[in-house]
Amino acid sequence: MLRSDTPPPEAPVAKMVAADVSVFYDKLEAIKKVSLEVADCAVTALIGPSGCGKSTFLRALNRMNDLIDGARMTGSITLDGHDIYAKGVDAVEVRRRVGMVFQKSNPFPKSIFENAAFGLRIAGERDKAKIAQRVEESLYAAALWDEVKDRLEESAFRLSGGQQQRLCIARALAVQPEVLLMDEPASALDPIATAKIEELIRTLREDYAIVIVTHSMQQAARVSDFTAFFYIGELIEFGETERIFTRPREAKTEEYITGRFG
Repeated sequence: MLRSDTPPPEAPVAKMVAADVSVFYDKLEAIKKVSLEVADCAVTALIGPSGCGKSTFLRALNRMNDLIDGARMTGSITLDGHDIYAKGVDAVEVRRRVGMVFQKSNPFPKSIFENAAFGLRIAGERDKAKIAQRVEESLYAAALWDEVKDRLEESAFRLSGGQQQRLCIARALAVQPEVLLMDEPASALDPIATAKIEELIRTLREDYAIVIVTHSMQQAARVSDFTAFFYIGELIEFGETERIFTRPREAKTEEYITGRFG
């Protein structure tokens, strides 16, 4: 079912722009000259069959591929008009501004509070009052505060799977990013926890540019404003989600959406 809430503005502001982006792992070209815009205060979904390059492209948006031996990128990716791969740009700062939530929740073996505060401490924040305030704000933004406010010193591992994933989202939000990347954030969760994550995504889109990789076309239709269909490393089609799902322009897109492959 397609979203029924208020659509984004007709002319969304581009927060990030990828232009002719190719990503190589040694000699393998995993992404082939992809160009698309990530709109601010909107959700962009990346869909396509396994191994089509969705996660590789997502990691290019905050330079996570830099951490993989043999990986290199050509083309350009800008954030607010500035090339994030330009010489002298701090990749750590890029990752602060472009946060990431992974497929499997990965809380640290620390308390709930210290998990949410982790990025702040790494960034050098020492003011206990500021840390406490940001932890509360981020847990609240991740729709978790009411559930954990009386147990902040408990181990994060005592939370349910869905709560752990929301804690990881809070951890990303605590350092005040501008873009939030999500790689299959609900794939390991039950339907109830998945619904909470999707509701959270719809709320967060009011303040962040969000890019989500999902294997679920139903999820993409429910939560996203824009959809990009990838196939064998290429961007086949990109546009508003409602049009992509109801009036795709490319035959390959229609074949995937109607379940003929994938």
